[in-house]
Amino acid sequence: MKLTQKISKQNFYSLLWHAGFLAFAKVFMDVDTIIPAMLVDAGGSAVQIGILTAIMLGGASFTQLVYAPFISNYHFKKKFLLLGINSRIFALLAQGLMLYFSSLISETNIIWMIFILICIFSFGGAFSNVSYTDIFGKSIEQGSRKSFFSLRQVITGIILFFAALLAKRTLNLSEYPTNYAYMFFIAFGALLIASLGFWNIKEIIPSQMAVKSPKHFFHLVKTELKQNQKLKYFLGFINTMGISFALLPFVILYAKEFYHTQNTDTGLFLLYKIIGSVVVGFILFFLAGKYKYRYLLYGSATLSFALPLFILLSSEMPSFIIIFFIGGMIFTTYSISMNGVLLEISGIKNRTLYTGIIGAGNIIPAIFPLFGGWLIKHYGFQSYFILFMAIILSSFFLFIN
Repeated sequence: MKLTQKISKQNFYSLLWHAGFLAFAKVFMDVDTIIPAMLVDAGGSAVQIGILTAIMLGGASFTQLVYAPFISNYHFKKKFLLLGINSRIFALLAQGLMLYFSSLISETNIIWMIFILICIFSFGGAFSNVSYTDIFGKSIEQGSRKSFFSLRQVITGIILFFAALLAKRTLNLSEYPTNYAYMFFIAFGALLIASLGFWNIKEIIPSQMAVKSPKHFFHLVKTELKQNQKLKYFLGFINTMGISFALLPFVILYAKEFYHTQNTDTGLFLLYKIIGSVVVGFILFFLAGKYKYRYLLYGSATLSFALPLFILLSSEMPSFIIIFFIGGMIFTTYSISMNGVLLEISGIKNRTLYTGIIGAGNIIPAIFPLFGGWLIKHYGFQSYFILFMAIILSSFFLFIN
């Protein structure tokens, strides 16, 4: 069956619906501010923040290497997409209920349950992302992709701004853990509504790359790496620049330990992170079709290197508002460029395989937060920031080549 303009348009708006409500939900479960702050308030340490950050960022993505061979054998992947998002919806509801009734649970068990539910949420996201990338690539006409990314940025930008204001207000309604329970209840409702967009997608084009065994899968990976030079550099960039998402969770810990920031400050940090993301989104919308992903990657790497340098050079309390504003800019530029490059270097048949390969590229982003938490505990934040800068600096080598 052929992808008609009518079906492509239906999928276009279905995915926009999902993106809008997902953006709303993400604000209330933000991995850079809300979740680390919640873990600190629950009694979590630097090492535990490192472990949780590793799970949410690199670790979850790494599991795509496991999911991809299985999903790649199926012509249609919508059922896996729905399974993944439903597991995330369940995790958010359970997290909200656990926090709301946390007075009945010991502190140790609360931390354990946070880890278990965040694992379900993160691994469910990685599972659905394998199917999402494949379905997106074959369900929207190629000429509409940049329009989709640009329009998505405008819509999500507006939603993010108002969601951040609501999240800031929700955090200030009460103290831990009730305020975080409210946050996760709202995130649950928004993601449930977002899932309706996935239900409305029409997946009509079959796509399959038969994977007979793990050995066969790794043979396919080896073949793709030999034939596609761009894939090698793409993996290298993910393994270096990919750690940029591991900075802000530790900045939250740094701010709480040294400057005793409160829930009101966390809400403010989140707001400015969202504003930074929205500003970049609007700029890219007006530059749609006139920018190259390469320059977005270069810009995000430059800003990622500058942030810890700014903290290290500050003789007094650094401006966390500026730090989180720039952090939002990094998040948006990196996410847009990575999604765009993946679609460009892959094809319909091998897109699921490529998503799995990219998951394997998250080795350093998965390990770095774990090591970072240990490094902070034993040698302090300065050592962590210097190591972070050194790895980001190595990503510039990939631009030269």
